[in-house]
Amino acid sequence: MEQAAELAGATINQFVVQAAYQEAQRLLEKESIIRLSQEAARKVTTLLDNPPKPNKRLREAARAYKDSVRE
Repeated sequence: MEQAAELAGATINQFVVQAAYQEAQRLLEKESIIRLSQEAARKVTTLLDNPPKPNKRLREAARAYKDSVRE
């Protein structure tokens, strides 16, 4: 670590903090960004532009939600 810190022009403490920060950023990005193939992105866009009509199960779920919010 001493050699790596020296190459980076930092103290060991600075180097460790920077490495921890970069890893934290990487993990947060991994958990917050959804990556799609071009085909999957086209499917999502098509569904957003032309959503299917609500089916019975969705209508029931919406009704149950409204009932629970009123209580």
